[in-house]
This record gives sequence, structure tokens and C-alpha cells, in this order.
Amino acid sequence: MSSISTPKFGRGLFSLIGAIAMLVVLGWVLVEFGINRIYVPEGYSMQLQYKGPPLPFLPGGRPPAARGEFATPNEKNEYGWPKELGILENMVGPGRHFYCPLWWKRTLVPDVTVQPGELAVVTSRMGKDLPKDQFLVDGTLGKTEFKGIMRQVLTPGTYRINPYAYKHEIVQVKKIDSNGEIKHAGWVEIPTGYVGVVTNLTDNLATNTRRGIQEGVLPPGLYPINHHERHVDIVEIGYREQTITANIAKDAMGGVVMDASGEPMIADDGSGITFPSKDSFNIQMDFTAIWGVMPHQAPEIIRNFGNVDAVEEKVVLPQINSICRNVGSRFSADELMVGETRLTFQKAISEQFNKVLSEKDITMLYGLVRHIYIPQQFRLPIQSRYISQELKLTREQEQLTTKTEALLGEAKQKVQLESERIHVETERMVAQEIAEGQKTAAEIAAETGRLVAEIERQTAEVEAEATIVLGEATANAKKMLEEAKAQKFKLAVEAFGSGEAYNQWVFATGLPEDIQLNLLYAGEGTFWTDLKGFTETMLGRQIQENSTRPKR
Repeated sequence: MSSISTPKFGRGLFSLIGAIAMLVVLGWVLVEFGINRIYVPEGYSMQLQYKGPPLPFLPGGRPPAARGEFATPNEKNEYGWPKELGILENMVGPGRHFYCPLWWKRTLVPDVTVQPGELAVVTSRMGKDLPKDQFLVDGTLGKTEFKGIMRQVLTPGTYRINPYAYKHEIVQVKKIDSNGEIKHAGWVEIPTGYVGVVTNLTDNLATNTRRGIQEGVLPPGLYPINHHERHVDIVEIGYREQTITANIAKDAMGGVVMDASGEPMIADDGSGITFPSKDSFNIQMDFTAIWGVMPHQAPEIIRNFGNVDAVEEKVVLPQINSICRNVGSRFSADELMVGETRLTFQKAISEQFNKVLSEKDITMLYGLVRHIYIPQQFRLPIQSRYISQELKLTREQEQLTTKTEALLGEAKQKVQLESERIHVETERMVAQEIAEGQKTAAEIAAETGRLVAEIERQTAEVEAEATIVLGEATANAKKMLEEAKAQKFKLAVEAFGSGEAYNQWVFATGLPEDIQLNLLYAGEGTFWTDLKGFTETMLGRQIQENSTRPKR
């Protein structure tokens, strides 16, 4: 048997190849895990920029991507190298990645975190230029066609944003002063009892809305508003109260100064609403207006006046003074004191005030004339005249009351007399009804006794007839029963052929079922010999009967 030996040179070659392979693997591991490896922590992403091979003399030049565009490393040239140099659009997320720093520029970028109560306004740095008169870009992250501020804002969350393509601005609550009016943007909170009037800063072709104040309002809630796209006016809705009153004159001690008739005197400070009456008396009055703004009226209020306070300042207060003066000058001082004409004055002011506010798209609930102050020199004669008239009416009413009281006394006497008459008549009618009732009851009792006697007689006749019928039926039943028994015996005798045979059958059916018959031979000379068997037989039967007899 021969063996094949490997030459020492061959063994050395194999060892050298193995060592080289191990060195190559070890070198690759060291390069890959020591140089190429990069770890992206949580909350970060990695932006990659393709730089190409580190040796400039390698074939196939790679032109950089156009400015404002991403590189496309997946597209290869004729030499198999990536076609363009530049920053890649997609960034890699947290974890372990392997990119050679000689070929790639690796930049850690923190993720954009939008906290609750914040929003992010994003600006696109890549794409085509916007058309004229437009400055907002439609689309979402990674899907924008133009450069400019994105219309869509980022609500609370975490976003991976490539800073080469987009920049962002964190916005919380933003208030913009526009010609003295405060506009709201960012996170806009509209509380209960308010609405939001939206002003678009540019057209939105996607929703078909134009720039300017929009007719639709935002109900109470929380809204993310891009301050480059829209501003919001927060408008209180509902009714407001506006009162104009005249100040009362006070003495040095602070007490109210009264005139000769006991009415409070008005301070001469121009307060309240002052106007001359038709007969040239100086009249002062208090007035209260209940007015308000409804949700559908809010856009028009913002468009025409800027805010609700301006409505009160520019419309409500001037119109109260103007209308009260104009309407009040049509009435004399006497008419303003009398109830009916004063009511006419109140109605005329309310109608005029409501008309003016309605034309300006403002709602009025009430316009109330609270108090009218008439000058004392005119009021005293009128009051005296009215007092005299009232005293005259009082005397007339007193006389009418006296007559009425007399008539009332007479009516009371008539009522008492009629009451007594009705009482007597009622007692008579009751007695008559009782007598008639007793008579009717006696007649009914007598008739009832007669009917009872008749029914008892008929009952006795029926019972007697029933007794006779029952007796006859009982006799016939016994007769028929005996005849049936006789017929039964007759048929039985005829069936057995003779009376003797029938009697034997009756005797046989009456024997017990367990009867035993023993035959004893009683021939000549056998009496004593058979007597022993007879005795045993009878004794055994007696024992059997005793054993089967139930014990007491």
C-alpha cells in the first residue's frame, strides 16, 4: 500500500492563500465596522451626499446634480458609476448603517418635533418658481412642485425633514397687528360664545376660495392656522347692553337733591340724552339699547367696522343720541308726560333704531326709554292739573262705590230671602219624595211576597210529581233487574242442557284452584295397610296449609 504525500511547496502555498484570505476578511471587517459603520440615534436621521470615488483619475466623470435638485445615485453611466453627485432625497432613520466616508458625506439631522400647542410652517427650497401673485405652495412633504411657503402646516408629531429641501418654523399662538386690529394665527382657540372670521391672504384654487374676508365663520374650537395663508378675527356673538343715563344732582353730603314735587333733580353736566321738545322745553332722558351680533353677521362687521367695539363706538352710541333727539323733538313736553303719547314716543324710537341697525346688519332686541325728565316749571302745572282731575275722578268713584255698596246690601238681603225660600221648598220636596219612596217600597214588598208564594206552590207541585216519577222508575228498575236475572238463569240452564249440569258447573267453579285429589285403594284386606299412607298424606297437607297461612 502506497501513500501520496503533498510537497512542502504545495502546503506552503495553501497556507499562504489561507492567511491572505483571513487578512482580507479581517481587513474588510475592520474597514466596514471601524470606518464605514455609523450609528444614527433615536430622534435623528442621516442625510447622505454622494461624493464619488476618492481617486479623481478613475474613468467616467460624474457631474453634480443641478442646483436645487436631489442627486439620483441609482442612475448609472456607461462605466457603471452613479450618474450624479449630490445630496440624496431620502434620509435613513435610526439604527446602524454602513457608508464609506470617502464616497459619502454623512450628516446627522435632528428630526423635527412639533409639540402640542405648536405647529410648523414649512418652506420648500426646491422646485419651480411660483406664478406671479402667488406665494403659497400646495402639496405635502416630498410632493411639492414649486418653491415657497407650503400652504399645509404640520400639526403635533415627529417629522423627518431633509433640510436641503425644506426649512421649517415652529409657531405657537401668533397675533398680528393689522392697522390696529389684532389678527390671530398659529393654534387659534375660539372659546364658547365666539366665532372666528377668516381672512384669506391669497386665493386657494383647491377649495375655490378667494382672498379677503370669508362669509363662513369658524365655530368654537381649536384650529391650526398658517399665518402666511389666513388670519382669524375672534368675534364675540350674542347681545350687549348699552345704557345712557343722566346724572342725579347730589348735595354736599352726597344725598340726592329733590325739587318741590319730590322728584330728583338732574345734574347740569351734559349727561344723558338732551333735546328740545316741540314747545322748546329742555328735556333729558335715559335710554337702554339691547343689541348684538349674530354668527352670520360677524364677517360683515369685520369688513365694515374692524371689530365689535367699533360698532358700539361708531354706530350704536351715535345713533342712540341722534334718533332720540330727532324723534323727541317731534313731541311736546305735555305729550312726553301723558301715558298714551309717551308710549307712541317709545314705539317710534324703537322702530327707528331697529331700522338703522338692520341696515348695517346689526341685530337689535330692545330699545327702551327708561326715564324722561321734564323741567320743573312745566311739570308742576301739568301735575297739578292731573292731580285735580284725579281727585275729581276719585270723588266720582267714591260716589259710585257708595251706590254700589247700597246695591250690594240689597242684593245680599234678596239672596238671604231666596236662600230661606229655597231651603223650605227643598225640605218639602224631600218629605214628598220620602213618602212616595216608602209607598213604592211597600207595594214592591207585597208583590214580592205574592210572587214568592206562587213560586213555592209551583215548586211543591213539581217536587210531588218528581216523587211519583222516581217511585215508578225505581219499581220498574227492580222489576227489570229480577226479570234479567231470571232470564240469565234460564239461558244458563238451556246452555248446559239440564239443571243438574248447570249445578255441577256452579259447584266446579266454586272449588279452590289448588285443590289436590288423592285416590286410595280400599279393596278387601287393604284398609290397615292403606291407612298409613292416608295419614301421611293428610298430615303433609295440614303442614303445607299451616306454612302458607299468613301469621297474625
